Amino acid sequence: MSVRVRVPTPLRKYTQGADEVNGDGANVKSLVDDLDKNYPGIKERICDESGKVRRFVNVYVNGDDIRFLQNLDTALKEGDNISIVPAIAGGF
Repeated sequence: MSVRVRVPTPLRKYTQGADEVNGDGANVKSLVDDLDKNYPGIKERICDESGKVRRFVNVYVNGDDIRFLQNLDTALKEGDNISIVPAIAGGF
């Protein structure tokens, strides 16, 4: 099943500059694995050594944060829109 993935600027070096790519997967974990197969190196920027989404990376499925769903086990369906968003820290 194909889903659309929005790629943030810091990860576009892995997608040959593309800001959106297609990916396949029944859930977010399998999607990240598929992305890494097609764009080597991207997974280690999204997930840490234990396989969890990095603390400063947010992943959204149709606008919903996967941390409030089933995390990497969040199911995907044809046509879903996935956004990978690096957290931005700042202060006064």
